[in-house]
Amino acid sequence: MDVKAYLRSMIPHLEPGIKPSKSKDIRLSVNEVMQWSQSLEKLLANQIGQDVFGNFLKSEFSEENIEFWLACEDYKKTESDLLHCKAEKIYKAFVHSDAAKQINIDFRTRESTAKKIKAPTPTCFDEAQKIIYTLMEKDSYPRFLKSNMYLNLLNELQANSLK
Repeated sequence: MDVKAYLRSMIPHLEPGIKPSKSKDIRLSVNEVMQWSQSLEKLLANQIGQDVFGNFLKSEFSEENIEFWLACEDYKKTESDLLHCKAEKIYKAFVHSDAAKQINIDFRTRESTAKKIKAPTPTCFDEAQKIIYTLMEKDSYPRFLKSNMYLNLLNELQANSLK
């Protein structure tokens, strides 16, 4: 299987002719994928890395973690007049005790976040986001680096670079 076909199988929303955001093509270098193993930060800084890691988290039934983290990153860039609306959506989707995609945070952080969104600022989710980042970094990320998903991608790219 060539790299494009392999990436399409791992990232279902990359249809032919549709390019991922922030990327001109779905070509990945061995070096780029190897950099993902240096830190979770480097993995999440790469759009395709986010997608591949997101698919891994889906396979582990914990995709809410990256979805929440990405929503927080987007929220920080929100114009002040839209903060309240976005904060409510993020809170209801991920933080509220009845959220469909409830993240794993302690009661104190959940309550603190609920208070902060009443007068939302760009940093009102920072505490919860840091907990989720740490959870991904200490738990999911090491498993991702040992997963067939990551290792097969790396092996496929290495094999193609030798051709």
